[in-house]
Amino acid sequence: MGNLLSLTTFFPLLGAIILALFLRGNDEAAQSNAKWVALATTAATFIISLFILFGFDASDTGFQFVEDREWLLGMNYRMGVDGISVLFIMLTTFLMPLVIASCWHVSHRVKEYMIAFLLLETLMLGVFMALDLILFYLFFEAGLIPMFLIIGIWGGKNRIYASFKFFLYTFLGSVLMLVAMVGMFTEAGTTCIAACGPDIVGLMDFTFASETFPLLGFQVVGGMQTLLWLAFFASFAVKMPMWPVHTWLPDAHVQAPTAGSVVLAAILLKMGGYGFLRFSLPMFPVASDILAPLVLWMSAIAIVYTSLVALVQEDMKKLIAYSSVAHMGYVTMGIFAMNQQGIDGAIFQMISHGFVSGALFLCVGVIYDRMHTRDIDAYGGLVNRMPAYALIFMLFTMANVGLPGTSGFVGEFLTLMGIFQVNTWVALVATSGVILSAAYALWLYRRVVMGDLIKESLKSITDMTGRERAIFAPLVVMTILLGVYPSLATDIIGPSVENLITGVETAQAAYEPATLIAEATE
Repeated sequence: MGNLLSLTTFFPLLGAIILALFLRGNDEAAQSNAKWVALATTAATFIISLFILFGFDASDTGFQFVEDREWLLGMNYRMGVDGISVLFIMLTTFLMPLVIASCWHVSHRVKEYMIAFLLLETLMLGVFMALDLILFYLFFEAGLIPMFLIIGIWGGKNRIYASFKFFLYTFLGSVLMLVAMVGMFTEAGTTCIAACGPDIVGLMDFTFASETFPLLGFQVVGGMQTLLWLAFFASFAVKMPMWPVHTWLPDAHVQAPTAGSVVLAAILLKMGGYGFLRFSLPMFPVASDILAPLVLWMSAIAIVYTSLVALVQEDMKKLIAYSSVAHMGYVTMGIFAMNQQGIDGAIFQMISHGFVSGALFLCVGVIYDRMHTRDIDAYGGLVNRMPAYALIFMLFTMANVGLPGTSGFVGEFLTLMGIFQVNTWVALVATSGVILSAAYALWLYRRVVMGDLIKESLKSITDMTGRERAIFAPLVVMTILLGVYPSLATDIIGPSVENLITGVETAQAAYEPATLIAEATE
């Protein structure tokens, strides 16, 4: 159990190594073996990760399952989870077997395709477990490489353009974060984001002694704190993505294969929100407070603007991509509301969006595999030939809208409650996004599914296969379960979020201008 986090993180890498070294040939049998090895590896990773969930103590607000050992060039290998990160780990391990199962139709360079996804899973899990700045950065940036290859090799006609745009946007944003990390190391003399040594104290345990948490003392630097906050913000805002640095996402989604779109929307986007929670709020609390209004209004604009853009899309994937940007606007609003409801709602929204957006991209993939087009005008009346598909698509459309009884409602409701306590005007603008989301989601569903089956090309289309239904079943269960019983997630999230808020408020109060003047005159 002492190395449970490392085992979970690097088990997919083991599967990738097995595929690379021992699987030969490109015939149908070899392709099938590659798929089965990848599916077995991701399923085993999920089973291993269950030990993290069942062994996790939600009442303990520090980091758990901590691993701390010497690494390269004097750096330390530190891993740990808390109530904020554990659900992202479970979301990743839960979705990856479903992603692999959705790739069964792939026939081009199958072994390399599976290796790319297994590598990507290891790197995504590492992001949510790393307790060292450099280790976090390595996982955070290395994840770009397999996704770049997935889009660039197995994507659509404009895949090269989309893959380079995705890589350059996200990489350039992260360069500023790397510069900030170097500056923090230079001043603080450490890269650990949890305490060094045998007595590990979590980032959320706000003790002002530098020997307990060296980087915490670095947050008191006045104007420098704002510059550091902006450097981290540049990286996380692009990753989310926030308006106006969101333009890479629709292109990446449209050109990516179905499985790539699922991982991109369901997991990779969440790294930005996780970064805000792990770094921006606790390390730079004063700057977060000063710049929160900027983030709130950027988020509100994103919700309305991208919802309006979604209304005029003719490509199903692009419409859902803009929908993702709008939903991530609720996340950033909730985080920078900096209260219990807002941050609880933001984390819940990210988990819910993982299930719902992943399912919506899979829904697009189901009919794309049959008709090889994503144009909305190419469809219509599918309910007459695909009743099971129509039912599942309707459920996830309603969850995307935020229908009560689905997980989408809980996240949006909590974030709006949180932001209403902070800024009623931002809350008013954001609430209009609920109406707009219903407009574009129902418009899409009506044009694709409802009506008479007129087009000749659709009259022979077949309903979902048993494999496709099996992929959607867990997503249906989780969407409804979290909608009717949200405390499954909030009970895990709540204590760590409460401790985070307490620490941020304490730090902000300690470094108010009056306090700084008093200290200076002593």
